[in-house]
Amino acid sequence: MIVRDLRSEDVPAACRLLGQLGYEVDEREIKVRLDRVAKAADHRIIVAEIDGEVAGLLHVFERPALEKSCEAVVQSLVVETGRRGSGIGRMLMAEAEAWSRGRGLASTVLYTRVDRRDARAFYEQLGYRLAATSHLMRRGD
Repeated sequence: MIVRDLRSEDVPAACRLLGQLGYEVDEREIKVRLDRVAKAADHRIIVAEIDGEVAGLLHVFERPALEKSCEAVVQSLVVETGRRGSGIGRMLMAEAEAWSRGRGLASTVLYTRVDRRDARAFYEQLGYRLAATSHLMRRGD
């Protein structure tokens, strides 16, 4: 398995993987989003590649704040459905945590939906603990 930064030819795989998380977006829109994120120096998109195929995707970014120390946020993590439980997610998270440490950030955090029990169990196995529950409020789209 190779863990590396996302490349432009990975867009179809990224689209497929995000669809497995329930985010159905067409390739053109994903390309626009990925290009924008990839240009931001405080963001990183990593993939896990097995036998030439992208099997996992992770997006992490640095979040500065006034009320607490700057931290890394894992925005999204998805592993190919048939490959879950094989260590891919663990490798991607280790890479994100190393990136965070390399930037001198105080911690790595993430958000997961309450109905994603398997994801919560996975993160708990890695040592993550529930810190809070919250409600998303949005105005417009």
